[in-house]
Amino acid sequence: MNTDQVKGTLKDAAGKVQENFGELIDSPEQEAKGIAKQVEGTAQKKVGDLKEAIHDASEK
Repeated sequence: MNTDQVKGTLKDAAGKVQENFGELIDSPEQEAKGIAKQVEGTAQKKVGDLKEAIHDASEK
């Protein structure tokens, strides 16, 4: 697991927390920020997955 995968996973989790908090306090702005953070985290994790796949392929 590389740093992009870890950071992406953490951003995704933080985004979920922020989205749920926004729902709890009835704040569409916080919900939207949480969703955006989740998308960013998922994208970063995918970049990390791609980097790892390239690294694994180059070792063969």
